[in-house]
Amino acid sequence: MAQESRNDTRVRIHKRIRRRVSGTQERPRLAVFRSTNHIYAQVIDDQQGHTLVSAGSIEKDLAGGKGGNIEGAKVVGKTVAERAKEKGITRVVFDRGGYLYHGRVKALADAARQAGLEF
Repeated sequence: MAQESRNDTRVRIHKRIRRRVSGTQERPRLAVFRSTNHIYAQVIDDQQGHTLVSAGSIEKDLAGGKGGNIEGAKVVGKTVAERAKEKGITRVVFDRGGYLYHGRVKALADAARQAGLEF
């Protein structure tokens, strides 16, 4: 039997999380995706199937292209929270995307909270 890859495990955990976590218009979902070099965050209304706000370390003006570290994740978290507040979004549900709530994912979440998002 072939061994399951790390990403397969993460996807399986993410599916389990998504059974319980869903974004509504009043309280959209803050989804996190983490790659080796970058980190991305989206605020999603799952009922409509629309991304309302997004931010990623790949953007030139954010994190200087450095998303593979905690400082880059903090910048992305702060930016996504500021963009969400501009659209009138203050409360979200957090979707860690199958990643451990640790390191860059935790830094992004903490920065978003400090910038004014409630979750």
